[in-house]
Amino acid sequence: MDDGMTLRSHLDQAAAGLPNGPAVADVISAISAASIELADLIADGPLAGITGRFEGINSDGDQQKDIDLAADGMMRRALRNAAVAAILSEESELPEVFDNGAPLCVAIDPLDGSANLENNISVGTIFSIRPRGNDVLSTFFEPGTAQCAAGFVVYGPQTILVLALNNSVETFILDRRRREFLLIARGVKIAPSTPEFAINASNHRHWHGPVRAYIDECLAGTKGNGEADFNMRWIGSLVAEALRILVRGGVFLYPADARPGYREGRLRLLYEAHPMALIMEWAGGDATTGRRRILELAARTPHQRVPLIMGSKRGVRDVAAIHEGIEPMFDNSDAPLFARRGLFR
Repeated sequence: MDDGMTLRSHLDQAAAGLPNGPAVADVISAISAASIELADLIADGPLAGITGRFEGINSDGDQQKDIDLAADGMMRRALRNAAVAAILSEESELPEVFDNGAPLCVAIDPLDGSANLENNISVGTIFSIRPRGNDVLSTFFEPGTAQCAAGFVVYGPQTILVLALNNSVETFILDRRRREFLLIARGVKIAPSTPEFAINASNHRHWHGPVRAYIDECLAGTKGNGEADFNMRWIGSLVAEALRILVRGGVFLYPADARPGYREGRLRLLYEAHPMALIMEWAGGDATTGRRRILELAARTPHQRVPLIMGSKRGVRDVAAIHEGIEPMFDNSDAPLFARRGLFR
């Protein structure tokens, strides 16, 4: 632990020399304060009147639970008092303008993975912060490289905040007695090569050829042509998967596949893939669709979906190498020629 440095103290130091530094620090402080309130609500669940009942459908066709709407309200209330020009939330069809003259815009998934709560599995908040452009709403349609900060909160056995700011990634833990986040890891770096992957293997039959070829090689391990035998992990919670990569390394894959509704990927670019990609890169890892760097992508619509492959440089590089070796028109094939040549030799 870093001598009990508080999040606020860290922000005062790390954001001091950045453009709009005080404003960035205030936005992160607002999100962190709302996340403490949300952590309490999640922990209490039914005791606080949260039943898990469905309250409607969001603009992207996903069912909204009562906790999703509560989380969205908490984050909006907190950010209205910060230097935010506009906010784009998963729970709303379009960005909401707060203050045209404010210097920052925020894209946020207030509660990612709420379906996991009934099983008491970790869920989280994911956020992306970027400078306001000349036109407030067009700010959200700039590439991910425009982000000036990003992060996520994991609500699990511990409440953990991962923050990417000033080209560095730090980890904080919520001290529930003091009700503030304390720094526990500075300058987090992802292990460059870890023989571990995370993917929903039940979708094997739907995957495109390059993804199937990569996973088949991992599963073959040293009995095939591999340098190591791989472990598989799958939590089904994006924030928990990302935190595991920061701690252990490995690669996470949520690819596009042949199912209707998954052909462009499933995760949202602006408030899931962009912030995760910034965190991965600033921690020494990578993030790609398989064919393009995530941070180079610009959204065409507020809730655009995208494939996401992220984690250790070696793992992400290997997945990208398979895609480069296969023409896009053959993505839906089993790629037998590549599979016979082998990834790891």
